[in-house]
Amino acid sequence: MEKNSVNKLKSELENLSASEGLLFISKLFGGQAKFSTSFGVEDQVITHLIASQSLGIEIFTLDTGRLFQETYDVFDLTKKRYKIPITTYFPDPKRVEKLVSEKGPNSFFESVENRKECCFIRKVEPLQRALKNTTVWITGLRSEQSENRNGLEIVEWNEQYQLIKYNPILNWSWDEVNRFVEQNKIPINTLHKKGFPSIGCAPCTRAIAAGENSRAGRWWWESSSKECGLHEHKAVVLN
Repeated sequence: MEKNSVNKLKSELENLSASEGLLFISKLFGGQAKFSTSFGVEDQVITHLIASQSLGIEIFTLDTGRLFQETYDVFDLTKKRYKIPITTYFPDPKRVEKLVSEKGPNSFFESVENRKECCFIRKVEPLQRALKNTTVWITGLRSEQSENRNGLEIVEWNEQYQLIKYNPILNWSWDEVNRFVEQNKIPINTLHKKGFPSIGCAPCTRAIAAGENSRAGRWWWESSSKECGLHEHKAVVLN
């Protein structure tokens, strides 16, 4: 897609609500638009907006094999509540077998390099498969979540995956998200009420303390940008 086309799409979507924007994307791109959910509260908001409008946007998730049981519970509740298909991508079993055989089940605690290797095998490579033949990748990212996400735009061209990335609730506050969830009785992961604003793999996520960044509970033993490689900020912001 040309730069001018992406700029035009950006100008269109910036003036629409999240609900209106998703409807616009569905009509314009149809099956070439996909939404990735990890069943966190932000993603549940977007799932609700897609399902309640019966939009032709594929919803998919990445099952790393090390998720919390609470995540599987809300996955199940979501399918039952909205009666929608959710495509699931698993990591390549041979790569997982090789990693665990050679480095053990907890190698990610040893270094950022090892952790990113595990994230690549369990998340990034499956995402690459999920995003094949995709024009628009929809996410539940919010700028308030971390400093690394504060510079994101609602619409960006993503060089990493060569597609448009659309973040419909980027400017929503945490209070707005939770208010929307309560008003619409959206099922959420019970860990959110136990101090987990951001939920990933079970070994790599803890509850946060008062005053901590919402991503502080992710890979809590290391000092890093708190990203796994799915949303490394390699997007080109088009002005």
